[in-house]
Amino acid sequence: MSKYRRTCLIRGDGGRAIRGILDRVGDKWTLLVVATLDGERMRFTELQQRIPGISQRMLTRTVRHLERDGLVSRTAYAEVPPRVEYELTPMGRTLIEPAVALAEWAVDNNPDIERNQTAYDTERP
Repeated sequence: MSKYRRTCLIRGDGGRAIRGILDRVGDKWTLLVVATLDGERMRFTELQQRIPGISQRMLTRTVRHLERDGLVSRTAYAEVPPRVEYELTPMGRTLIEPAVALAEWAVDNNPDIERNQTAYDTERP
């Protein structure tokens, strides 16, 4: 029995919890936000500037989801103008190592994947 199946059987939920978490961290922006916050506390605008292509709406949704999940903390300061900062929680920091491993795997295997996709597409018009 695979490690994945054993994990699902132990939880008894048929993999629902795993799929839910992977849906969250595997979306288009979450790992970029987490990686950008690695070791830093940032204001919303600075965070948005460091993540090319993310809209204000998507960044807002992403940090809210991460805050709800307990991976990011949000600190609001009673100042004029108001200031809000985001940073990874201790649990959020534990996501860095597996995220880096996945990113390294993607970079290492991307040439082979692209070659396989081209071969597949050529064989199946």
